[in-house]
Amino acid sequence: MNQVYRDAITQMEETQVQEEYILGWQGGFLGHPQREEQRVTEAYEAGYTDGSAHSTENFANWVKS
Repeated sequence: MNQVYRDAITQMEETQVQEEYILGWQGGFLGHPQREEQRVTEAYEAGYTDGSAHSTENFANWVKS
């Protein structure tokens, strides 16, 4: 597995990023098709977009409160 992927997921988990964002990021990063429309949340969609771009810059916006 890609070390960038592993490091990003580890950092998100340690920072307590919302699970929906992480799931979206993972799917986007790995190139999986997006979820069905009725199951897409704002956090998932943001994660999917960032993961597709291989970006880790925005995940701090999705830390659990």
